[in-house]
Amino acid sequence: MGDDFDADRLDDERDRDELRRRYYGLMQELRVMLPGVQLLVGFLLTVPFNQRFAQLDGFGRGLWGVALVCGLLSVVSFVTPAAMHRFGERTARVERLETGIIFSRAGLIFLALTLLASTGVVTRFIFGTAATWAMVAIVALGIFGCWFAWPLASRRTRSTPAASLRPGR
Repeated sequence: MGDDFDADRLDDERDRDELRRRYYGLMQELRVMLPGVQLLVGFLLTVPFNQRFAQLDGFGRGLWGVALVCGLLSVVSFVTPAAMHRFGERTARVERLETGIIFSRAGLIFLALTLLASTGVVTRFIFGTAATWAMVAIVALGIFGCWFAWPLASRRTRSTPAASLRPGR
């Protein structure tokens, strides 16, 4: 088959090797991302034990709470495909791949919210409200551009950024 077909057009038995290849590729992506997300959540879990945490106002604590919950939900989302692989129906390959993709996307959204809320907590504590909004906006534009807009645009044009850099183009 090939990458030209969406997973829902593949058959669990007939396209077993293609589905397995795609699923293991997805799992490898998650293996790369998960340690960084876990580290970020680990730092967020230790913040209340810092002496200066008491200096945060209610809004800052609320932002920290959003960052912590979204970070934890990001970890849960990124681990779900592995749990499906271990506990789900082994022959439901299409379902495992589609579910893995959905949870990976959810994990990215939760990670983006974690990064934005964390940026808000830190910059508001250090610089004040006006600078915070500017820095959060810059990070939000970077996340939106790199994680969502650019991949969706390259998907529509069927070209990759690297392909446009090759000589002769």
